[in-house]
Amino acid sequence: MKVAIIKYNAGNVQSVIYALNRLGVNPEVTDDLTAIKNADKIIFPGVGEASSAMRSLQKSGIDRIIPDLKQPFLGICLGLQLMCTYSEENDTPCLGIFDLPVKKFAPKLKVPHMGWNRLEDLKSPLLMNLPAEPFVYFVHSYYAALGDATIASANYINDFSAALNHNNFYAMQAHPEKSGAVGQKILQNFLDL
Repeated sequence: MKVAIIKYNAGNVQSVIYALNRLGVNPEVTDDLTAIKNADKIIFPGVGEASSAMRSLQKSGIDRIIPDLKQPFLGICLGLQLMCTYSEENDTPCLGIFDLPVKKFAPKLKVPHMGWNRLEDLKSPLLMNLPAEPFVYFVHSYYAALGDATIASANYINDFSAALNHNNFYAMQAHPEKSGAVGQKILQNFLDL
């Protein structure tokens, strides 16, 4: 199985590589459009800031191919946010795969939301066979609102989309690669799609 991790100047992908290695997969980290199109599965991780990440995607042309991909595709953290229509972070138009805005948490509690939190209202094969109360690891200051594409929610200051799905596109706000056995199961479920 060919798994591509999209390289676009948005954070360290080493933990994603290690998590996939533990599942017997040796991914290719690439910004080559042909390699991305020809992969069996694609992972779109991200740590960083929305507008500079979008500029990097636009410079490489990756922003133009992502919406047309047909294979299973998984966005992680900033990857999820960039798959939405718009981010409040520096007033950034995004890829528009999920028809949802990305908003900044109101500073009622400590922001960023950092640490373990429970997934609720699970609705997807991506999230099958998890423990009764699955906890995953989050680090984020922005969140996708709830909507038709929401397949799991979480609560910090307010309810938000912890996971999204539209057609072949999946996304997690949490970091499955840093979420222990629960995260490994989510990644395995993605590989099995």
